[in-house]
Amino acid sequence: MIFTRTKNLKGSITVPGDKSISHRAVMFGALAEGLTEVEGFLPGADCLSTIDCFRRMGISIEEQDAARLLIHGKGLHGLKKPADILDTGNSGTTTRLISGILSGQDFETTLTGDASIQKRPMGRIIEPLSLMGASIESLKGNGCAPLRIQGHPLHGIHYTTKVASAQVKSAILLAGLYGDCPTLVTEPALSRNHTELMLRSFGAKVRTEGTTASIEPEPQLSGQKIRVPGDISSAAYFLAAGCITPGSELLIQNVGINPTRDGILRVLNGMGADITILPTDNHDGEPVADLLVRTSHLQGCVLEGELIPALIDEIPVIAVIACFASGTTVIRDAAELKVKESNRIDVMAENLSAMGAHITPTEDGMIIEGGYPLHGAVIDSHLDHRIAMSFAVAGLNADGETEIRGAECVNISYPGFYTDLGYLHS
Repeated sequence: MIFTRTKNLKGSITVPGDKSISHRAVMFGALAEGLTEVEGFLPGADCLSTIDCFRRMGISIEEQDAARLLIHGKGLHGLKKPADILDTGNSGTTTRLISGILSGQDFETTLTGDASIQKRPMGRIIEPLSLMGASIESLKGNGCAPLRIQGHPLHGIHYTTKVASAQVKSAILLAGLYGDCPTLVTEPALSRNHTELMLRSFGAKVRTEGTTASIEPEPQLSGQKIRVPGDISSAAYFLAAGCITPGSELLIQNVGINPTRDGILRVLNGMGADITILPTDNHDGEPVADLLVRTSHLQGCVLEGELIPALIDEIPVIAVIACFASGTTVIRDAAELKVKESNRIDVMAENLSAMGAHITPTEDGMIIEGGYPLHGAVIDSHLDHRIAMSFAVAGLNADGETEIRGAECVNISYPGFYTDLGYLHS
């Protein structure tokens, strides 16, 4: 994809359904008794990997259209041993959450994914799930996929995670469904809580106190009607574009603004962004709003501490925003960026530097001096969807041509991204 500077961005869009919620709707619907209807499902590659895995374990999932599913659940103990290896593609969410579910089954499964997944750290789930009684082996002995999982009767534990990760927390809670007593997870900071909210709506006994979540074993889960709000991580690119592109005004409709995910809004407001939040609804405990964003005069800021888990996926596009802000932006406590689909610290520093930005990578983040004009460059996305989308926004505000290689990787989370972006500056 090639991008050039645009004069302005105008119009309204609806971003695709929340990726995290879409994954969980499929998984929990499969484990529930009866029919689960999902509206607003994200038909991106990652979520389709989740559907494929559960179909291979005997769950009937009907795709009424791209965004509407009917899941015929078979209960907590209704999954069947798959005939072949389960392939999670590029999806870390699928890999980690399904590992918790597989730990409580009465069969053995081998789980793998693409080259990126086979480099991402799985030791952070192998340790707690093993403590619960599961047998999990990294077949290459490096703490990564492929994983061989032999389910066993599980024991409830109280586990303290080393990082604030919804994927790790969720894997443990899902294994806790099959435990012999309550399971508790304590995090160093609160990560996104979609698992807790949705499991509760399905009938599980889930409690949250501070940064500790607990679940009672063997609940009776019942099929539900799930409405998936728009993904704030996808909305972030349009919030960024609206803020930094001169003469712009965008309305982004039906966006989930869960307090464990709204870090991008807090950061932009702190930088002086002109964003109006127009609350519209509440979907199963998930607050939803329309977001009106206009061109803004932004100031640099410091991102660190407990704010980081609420915007970890948005840090690449925040780095782009920081290039257009006055002063210095410092990002700390974000070492988790190194083990995403790419090493996002190094990749952002490499590509933004190529465009003329003044950016210094650090061990746990980056330092960006704003106010230096960007120029076009050839951008290597490293097949990371969040990198590709971030540099599309940068390219609309840079002199010359910006070429993004591997641009098709946006299909992982936002198949229509380039079409939507083009619509706003057509």
